[in-house]
Amino acid sequence: MYVTMKPPPGLQPFVARFWTNADDGQAASSGAVITREAVLPSGMAHLAIRLSDASFDISDSNGALRAGPMVACGLRSQPYYRLRGEPVISVGVQLRPGAGPVLFGMPADEMADMHVPLDDLWGRFAHELRERLAEAPTADERLTLFARLLESRLQRARGMHPAVALALHRFADRVDVAAVVEETDYSHRHFNVLFRQAVGLSPKRYCRILRFREALESLAASPEQAPAELALDQGYSDQAHFNRDFRAFAHMTPGAYRRSRPNAVFHVPFEESEIP
Repeated sequence: MYVTMKPPPGLQPFVARFWTNADDGQAASSGAVITREAVLPSGMAHLAIRLSDASFDISDSNGALRAGPMVACGLRSQPYYRLRGEPVISVGVQLRPGAGPVLFGMPADEMADMHVPLDDLWGRFAHELRERLAEAPTADERLTLFARLLESRLQRARGMHPAVALALHRFADRVDVAAVVEETDYSHRHFNVLFRQAVGLSPKRYCRILRFREALESLAASPEQAPAELALDQGYSDQAHFNRDFRAFAHMTPGAYRRSRPNAVFHVPFEESEIP
């Protein structure tokens, strides 16, 4: 069971939500033995901390990584595959675009489509954070403590570039990239560098991820909707265009996603025989 919490006001520009759980390794309700799941791009970076010594076992286009019990993930445009083991209490946070460099002190384009052990970024603070969270007796207290400690970390960090903040706001309303660049008064090249360093992807690729995310959420909410209708609703030129983007970002077809019947929009279970 997941328990979530909205961020306090001081963290709202950077954090979408906090979460914790205590049954991460349970098998799917179908009774199938699930050993791995695909985690699809969501348009957000994140970090996760396991309160036991169980390591995160992750594989993606960069290869396999045993990342230890604390990991930070940059904004992704490709899925990754996560090994599911015994149930373990975990705590995590979904970060809004542009928050990664502020919290991690590392350009977002260097973390894009990557997982990094959290102690490589935060050193002793990461271990102290994990120890403090492990002492919290309830899920609600863990989340409240996590928010307070993260906010203390943020107070020592630099803010987001105003041009990037403007762009993220305008892209959420599906404003064209060229129009947003013109609003910033920067050249396309300079703006692209600023955006990639803050967010991790180019502006155009980021906007494609946003549209994919909205399409994926619609597909999960209304699986009976005709694919061609869904594609047009999300601004794709036709169903073929939608299918190409889905394959590019999810490494599966919309039909395969529907058949998997995931319990969470961005987490797709795989049986052993289906692992890519």
